[in-house]
Amino acid sequence: MTNGKTKSLFARFDRHPQLFSYLLLAAYFFINAAINASSVWMEHNRSSNNTLQLWEPIVWEYSSAVSTLLLCPLFFWWFSRHPLQLTGIRRQLLLHLFGSLVFSVCHVAIMVGLRELIYYWHGWNYSFGPLLREFFYEYRKDAWGYLFFLLGYQLAQFVYSRIKGEAHQLDNAEDSGATQSLKAPEHFLVKKLDKEFLIRVDDIEWLEASGNYVNLHSKGRIYPLRATLSNTLAQLSSKGFSRIHRSLAINHNAIDSISYDSSGDGDILLKSGQQLALSRRYKEAFRAALQPD
Repeated sequence: MTNGKTKSLFARFDRHPQLFSYLLLAAYFFINAAINASSVWMEHNRSSNNTLQLWEPIVWEYSSAVSTLLLCPLFFWWFSRHPLQLTGIRRQLLLHLFGSLVFSVCHVAIMVGLRELIYYWHGWNYSFGPLLREFFYEYRKDAWGYLFFLLGYQLAQFVYSRIKGEAHQLDNAEDSGATQSLKAPEHFLVKKLDKEFLIRVDDIEWLEASGNYVNLHSKGRIYPLRATLSNTLAQLSSKGFSRIHRSLAINHNAIDSISYDSSGDGDILLKSGQQLALSRRYKEAFRAALQPD
């Protein structure tokens, strides 16, 4: 029973990983802000000359948490575009130094803006202090936070892919260059925890572009393949796969029915019950691909 519940929870996370990741981060930021605010309040209360209002440390900490949370989508996009690699170390350092500076500038701007609005609402005036000094103070913390998020993102991606099962190309030592990239594979190798197994290309129902990955949907499971949708389709087009949307491609053998609407777009119902959008941009090429030779 417990194992079934675990699988069910993982399946829900698997359908909306960005949403659940965002909710987990929100919970972490808000709990951390509450702890920090209470610590600041208790520290100031130790002095008999304390003039700090209770709402002030709450505003300080939660304005920082909210601004960081608002920037998380930018984090995810930037980290997916520039993942950590063992090559090009200097370029990566420069990119992530730039990223940390942009993050800190945006974080401070949003945070200070929120504080000024709330202080103004209370009839008070919020003073950030000397700009260069205070920005350097904030940047030290933001740079450390940026590094924490970067390493955490990479670790989470690795662990998630190993639990979920990440797909890999099966390399043929006799093939090389363009010949290998265009050859249609019969299987993909999936590495899951300490096991490896094969999934048949014919069992893949549809493909979905997701950042630097293409999600292979097969029998209710999703296997991320580190590739682009265009390159994957170049390999699989001879196996009966066609693009139906900017981020979607489909196995012809998985189709149950196709319907069209007045706008020129359509919907494709798979035998599994999954419904996919057919974009009018790809409709004619898709129809042509379905015609027998």
